[in-house]
Amino acid sequence: MIEVKNIVKRYGDNVILNSISETIERGEKVVIIGPSGAGKSTFLRCLNMLEAPDSGQIFFDGVDITDPDTDINLVRRKMGMVFQHFNLFPHLTVRQNITLAPVTLKLQSQEQADENASELLKRIGLFEKADVYPSSLSGGQKQRIAIVRSLAMNPDVILFDEPTSALDPEMVGEVLSLMKEVASAGMTMAVVTHEMGFAREVATRVCFMDEGVIAEKGTPEQIFSNPQSERLKQFLNAVIAQ
Repeated sequence: MIEVKNIVKRYGDNVILNSISETIERGEKVVIIGPSGAGKSTFLRCLNMLEAPDSGQIFFDGVDITDPDTDINLVRRKMGMVFQHFNLFPHLTVRQNITLAPVTLKLQSQEQADENASELLKRIGLFEKADVYPSSLSGGQKQRIAIVRSLAMNPDVILFDEPTSALDPEMVGEVLSLMKEVASAGMTMAVVTHEMGFAREVATRVCFMDEGVIAEKGTPEQIFSNPQSERLKQFLNAVIAQ
């Protein structure tokens, strides 16, 4: 579904992504782990061109989205994105946050979008919050609404950029539970996270990033039970010991 070929991203003299190539197949759940500053979020944001690589190519369903002639907004309709800090519109109700994009893009009528929003909110147990504003929600509720907002677009893939890192510890579980449900329904997912338990349980493949490259990758069993590089061993020892 997504093919990345030799992408490079620099900020000034700093090379953030150093000639990365990777493929994400339909239905895969690729979890990206690694230390802070490794380039994980930049890599994820390049996948839907929120960050434009300085060189290299990214293909989505065979379309080169790094080509300036590609209508990236058309492509993004099929690529959901869940951010670390929710990015809900504070002046819109929960229902309006969910229905805004499909209605504005004329993918659904207002009536269809409202009905879809209601079904999604019932699914996550937040139907009673449909007409409140985000300021009245907990962090975990906001993030679950953000995930539902992505689902409302019926995307082919959802990108998750550290979706639990801004949450209080007791709220992490409810978000991870919803992400597991989305994964089990067959959604293609690329997830940047520090939640090693989630990576071990849900990922079909884990990529370890360090210093702007994918330093090691494999199944969860390979990565967590049989890491090959000293750097990955150091990282796992530090993270799992916390």
